[in-house]
Amino acid sequence: MYDHTPLLIVEDDKTLAQVVDRLSEANVIGVDTESDSMYHYQEKVCLVQLTDAHGDIIIDPLKVKDLSPLKPIFADPEVVKIYHGADYDVISLHRDFELESINIFDTLIAAQFLGFDRLGLADLIGRYFGVPIDKQYQRHDWSRRPLLPEHLDYARGDTHWLLAIRELLNRELTAAGRLEHMAEECKLLEERRWTPREFDELGYLRIKKTSGLDDAAKRVLRRLYLYRDDEARHLDRPSYKVIGDSLMVQIAQAKPTTREALDKLFPRKHTMKRRYGEGIIESVREGLEDDFPIPETPKKNRDNDPVIKPTVTGRAAERITTALKDWRNDLVEGDGRYTPFSVASNTALKNIAQVYPTTLEALAAIPGIRAWQVRDHGEAILQVLADNPPPKRMVKKVEKPVKKKPRRKAKAKAKAKAEPKAD
Repeated sequence: MYDHTPLLIVEDDKTLAQVVDRLSEANVIGVDTESDSMYHYQEKVCLVQLTDAHGDIIIDPLKVKDLSPLKPIFADPEVVKIYHGADYDVISLHRDFELESINIFDTLIAAQFLGFDRLGLADLIGRYFGVPIDKQYQRHDWSRRPLLPEHLDYARGDTHWLLAIRELLNRELTAAGRLEHMAEECKLLEERRWTPREFDELGYLRIKKTSGLDDAAKRVLRRLYLYRDDEARHLDRPSYKVIGDSLMVQIAQAKPTTREALDKLFPRKHTMKRRYGEGIIESVREGLEDDFPIPETPKKNRDNDPVIKPTVTGRAAERITTALKDWRNDLVEGDGRYTPFSVASNTALKNIAQVYPTTLEALAAIPGIRAWQVRDHGEAILQVLADNPPPKRMVKKVEKPVKKKPRRKAKAKAKAKAEPKAD
């Protein structure tokens, strides 16, 4: 598939320097990464793939430790960096190598603005070039070495087509009048940064089917949850590969305090029992002896969620949100140019309903609302809000700011300064 395209593998500083010289002549490059999040407690970037007009490049950061020579290229606003689903790659590159991606073109976002039914990179390659892509290595442990030819072919395939796909998408975006929309969304990606994941001590309360447990079972679950994290750190494995969530809930419900009780709960041979049986039983016993007060289930905090100060709440907010959704869905169904993505997400409409803006300026000031949304749909949104007003008690009056009068001391000081000094 790639016989006529050269591949350069970078495993030392000298070759990386050659790549930097080569890329300094480029005005557009394709970028992707491969990580090992499914196999280690803390994931890391294991490959960096690049494509320019001369061919494909695979950098092995497990052998080339210092990727700082790439910083000027990634930060150059004159060089377009093409990603597919840039969010995680941008975060990971900055987290591991402090590479700041400026001037991004995300082919996934472009496909969303164009209303494509299938949005994966393999779908775009098939759409434009008719080439089937085998995704069998999507879950491969990219920290393993050596890299086999099939691994290299898979990795280079994630950037090989990006330059051509961007050209084709740009034409369609231009025809659809979506270039400004695209630019705004991609600009926001430049700001994405890694948020360190501190251990969530209340995370056990968010596990599915936990709400039906009694307090004793929740205390057992808490102890199992803490034990699992300790083991995962020690073994350098993802927590879910130590003991799965559903298994922990089963154990918490049954509360086995002996090996025999655990064997009855899981009668067949089970790797979990062999590796962690004693630790599980000890955790159950500790949980049963615990008097830890069970707190209410905390709401999940997502770092990307905008902070909204609601003016309208309760049923009134739900009613207005429903009216906004109906308006958006009618627009999408009646005009093939639009998709929910190119109008407003459910979260955005909920935030609008809660803030209840009455001007375009107030709408634009809502966290997470895009300039293109205000430009394309602002007037229609305000009309929906006007047709579905909340109770008057919920509408805040807009007051003009009161100018504070200067204090007497400040007045006297200003007057003394203005008066001419005596000779």
